[in-house]
Amino acid sequence: KLYWQGVQRWIICFIIGVLTGLTAGLIDFCVESVSRVKFLSIKKLVDQCEAGSCLWKPQIVWFCFNIVLVLVASLLTALVEPVAAGSGIPQIKCYLNGVIVPRVVRIKTLITKVVGVICAVGGGLAVGKEGPMIHSGSVIAAGVSQGRSTSLGIDFKIFRNFRSDTEKRDFVSAGAAAGVSAAFGAPVGGVLFSLEEGASFWNQSLVWRIFFSSMISTMTLNIVQGFIKGHPWDLSYAGLIDFGTFDAVNYKMGDLLIAICMGAFGGLLGALFNHINYKLTVFRMKYVQTNWQKVLEAVMVAAYTPCFAYLLIFFSNDCRDITENKQDNNSVLVKFFCQEGEYSSSAKLFFDTPEATVKHLFHNDPGTYQISTLCIFASGYFFLACWTYGISVPSGLFIPSLLVGAAWGRIVGILVSLVDGDWVELSFYSLVGASAMLGGIVRMTISLTVIIMEATSNVPLGLPVMISLIVAKWVGDQFNEGIYDLHIHLQGVPILGWEPLPMPTNISAKSVMSHPVTVFRMRESVDRIVRVLKEEPHNGFPVVEDYDLDNPVITDGCETFGTFRGLILRSQLVTMLQKKLFLENPGVNEIISRLKVAEFNEAYPRYIPIQKVSITPVEAQFTVDLAPFMNQSHYVVLESASYASIFRKFRSLGLRHMVVINFKNQVIGIVTRKDLARYMVTFKNGEINIREKTIIM
Repeated sequence: KLYWQGVQRWIICFIIGVLTGLTAGLIDFCVESVSRVKFLSIKKLVDQCEAGSCLWKPQIVWFCFNIVLVLVASLLTALVEPVAAGSGIPQIKCYLNGVIVPRVVRIKTLITKVVGVICAVGGGLAVGKEGPMIHSGSVIAAGVSQGRSTSLGIDFKIFRNFRSDTEKRDFVSAGAAAGVSAAFGAPVGGVLFSLEEGASFWNQSLVWRIFFSSMISTMTLNIVQGFIKGHPWDLSYAGLIDFGTFDAVNYKMGDLLIAICMGAFGGLLGALFNHINYKLTVFRMKYVQTNWQKVLEAVMVAAYTPCFAYLLIFFSNDCRDITENKQDNNSVLVKFFCQEGEYSSSAKLFFDTPEATVKHLFHNDPGTYQISTLCIFASGYFFLACWTYGISVPSGLFIPSLLVGAAWGRIVGILVSLVDGDWVELSFYSLVGASAMLGGIVRMTISLTVIIMEATSNVPLGLPVMISLIVAKWVGDQFNEGIYDLHIHLQGVPILGWEPLPMPTNISAKSVMSHPVTVFRMRESVDRIVRVLKEEPHNGFPVVEDYDLDNPVITDGCETFGTFRGLILRSQLVTMLQKKLFLENPGVNEIISRLKVAEFNEAYPRYIPIQKVSITPVEAQFTVDLAPFMNQSHYVVLESASYASIFRKFRSLGLRHMVVINFKNQVIGIVTRKDLARYMVTFKNGEINIREKTIIM
């Protein structure tokens, strides 16, 4: 049986990889198709407008395309599944950390995410599809690993042994890694992303399964893209984004010094981006609350985006000979205010998918863009992306960050060439700028370095990329946290970092625990169980002996709640009440002896609420023996244990609660994730200040 379970885990990871790759292929095909129809329609109108006096017509069509597509995305998100907004990475990061985020891995979320990101990217917003791909892969993993869909009411009667939080979380790690792999064509980067950003508990076998899932995802997308591009079985389309070839890029020691400076600049810009977006998010939480307000804001952003693009094209009349465009024959070249035989390189920044624009900024020939064009684009797109991230549509942050960074990185390269007197490798500076900008915003180092190395297929470039990412993180961390951590804290999620806060050594379990505690006795009345479950929202309850509800015992100045014997979960209590496992019922011992663990997990993850459990007045007087069902080896901690030791146990073991006992094994409190995550430590003038923050979830 254990061998077969191991085989099933590999099968599930294979299915996760295949489905994630197929989903990525579908998203990419739809975005490319929608974008091409929009761009060609606008180009046709521009070409028909010879004198330039009727250029308002293509602008109106541009407006209509963007607004309609974004309206669909925002309506879906606001009305169907609000948790699908944004990239989904903060929510998945919380989920992998051990926090149960409601509705984050449901099939409705997946459908909203896929359709929404197609419309958002196709609608021209400053967003990418890579972040939502990570969320989509996680949802696919959660559904496949359970062998059923509770939303659709379909149960395939398979994989029942994996219907638990721990098993599901492991597979979601594989799904997140498969999403990264499909987005960037980076299987190793996907594994490191799951390690760096999420998973609480890792072992070697889990790492291998996650890598296998990532590899399958990349291979599946390769095959799908080959057929879509008209080259069946051509496995040269590794991910949704193609950074192009950097084979000829060389650099010297002086370039590394410039890379350090660019990393510092990227860290400063990233900190500014995060600060502005933080303020915007706080404003949204206060004043943009109703669904129509969220939809209206998304439509406003959709209307402003083509306005910004049109103004850039108008004021930066950056015209180039159409014969100079040799990089990509699939580009839609629009002349706008240029002469016949010319195209607007300013317009080219917008008349392609964001991924293709990143590739152009990396590899287009020197002189393709004026410095003024790049300055206006980088600064304007910076604030546009800052405004866009957080509106009620599925949106990724990777591509906008890369676009802004590649633009100002190209400016740095042009300036260096002017000082040096000879053209330098603009691709090098564009890539370093993109890395620094992305690192300054999200503050990831290891996984991003590997992702970029795999996406560029150039190992030597790993050194300058790594330097820029590390410096960007160091500089950015002096001002604020990464964008995902900021959003997690704003949502009031009790997430635990990698290391405990530098709390004073006198902060012990007794200082942080919740007190008093609701406990159950070994044999408890049905009436009290039902009453407690209706009144208390908690998920776990200590089971004790020698406890009298009416006569509290005070030991060493602290109320105690009986001798600890085990812990029982809410879901177990509800299942016991449903199955009428009362001592007064005849044959109850035989029924208990035939019970299997799978029966308690049958309703996972949507257990029936206690309000729907039918208990007659006679049954309310019956008694339940909790001994056969409770966890008798649950983790406990002494009241004298330090905050740091408790934190490390929670973080490494993925715990949700831990019972606090005294030296007589008596229950005096309970520590939950909220108790550990509610503290914030700030340093000012050499002093440590501790304050509590609001935990909502």
